[in-house]
Amino acid sequence: MSRIHLLDAQAALGFVVSQTTYIERQVNEIVYPDIQYPQLIPVDTSAPEWIKTVTFYSADKVGKADWVNGNADDLPLASTERSKFESNVHMAAIGYGYGLEEISQAQMLGLNLTADDAAAARRAYEEFVDRVALAGDSSKGFSGLFNYPGVTAGSAVTGDWATATADQILADVNTALTVQAQGTLFTAFSDTLLMPYAKFLLIATRKVNQDGLESILTYLQKNNVYTASTGRPLTIRGLNGLDTAGAGGTARMISYRRDPSVLKMHIPMPHRFRPVYQAGPLRWEVPGIFRLGGVDIRRPAEVRYTDGI
Repeated sequence: MSRIHLLDAQAALGFVVSQTTYIERQVNEIVYPDIQYPQLIPVDTSAPEWIKTVTFYSADKVGKADWVNGNADDLPLASTERSKFESNVHMAAIGYGYGLEEISQAQMLGLNLTADDAAAARRAYEEFVDRVALAGDSSKGFSGLFNYPGVTAGSAVTGDWATATADQILADVNTALTVQAQGTLFTAFSDTLLMPYAKFLLIATRKVNQDGLESILTYLQKNNVYTASTGRPLTIRGLNGLDTAGAGGTARMISYRRDPSVLKMHIPMPHRFRPVYQAGPLRWEVPGIFRLGGVDIRRPAEVRYTDGI
């Protein structure tokens, strides 16, 4: 019967340390396609890692040009109304570890330690940020993209897409895009449209008409006011979490311009693993920490909620 050679604490620590560089590089290269926030919200990591707050300004332009007399001294002036906000930055953590048995077996067999737990830690970080970015976190005073204060929320003209016709659904979407553009005097158009996944599935499978083969979704991607105005494609995504995000627990659709000047998420310190340490007589752990400041919507007029679809 074979026996496992037991390492002393210093040897075990040295072995784990030698493995972590390889493991962390492998884990950091993993892409999680179902993590939504990087594709929906610009991420800003430029702030100092240990900063306590991030200051930003919500801006709205006022003033317009007009005809004047050549000798006039009361020229129209443009200005920007700015409101100052501060977003607190908080620290969170998720790490991984190995037991003595796992370490001893790996060294005895000449194998690398598995990266499974490290990958699980990294995945937990991405899921945490995804939740905070979209839904916010009331314990830290964070609002998310789904429920940001100051964003105008209106009711869908038709609503209840389960019984609406294709024309009514198309009208609801184009009305939402148009109303948002009106709020900026047609200087900014929403390029992104988010809706509950169930509604996305509905328009992806329902035909525009009984005689055609085209779905409402494919028709909408080519025939919407944003694409007609700019010649660029409208991004349409279905997301979980919007089914009851609207007023009175109704389904919510979000239209906005995906640009850092409109909204961004502050992550001064993305997830990083700290040096391994001995956490107990038979266990060695690798802490992981990160710091984030939530989502800031800087130009609420370029975001629009449409409830009751």
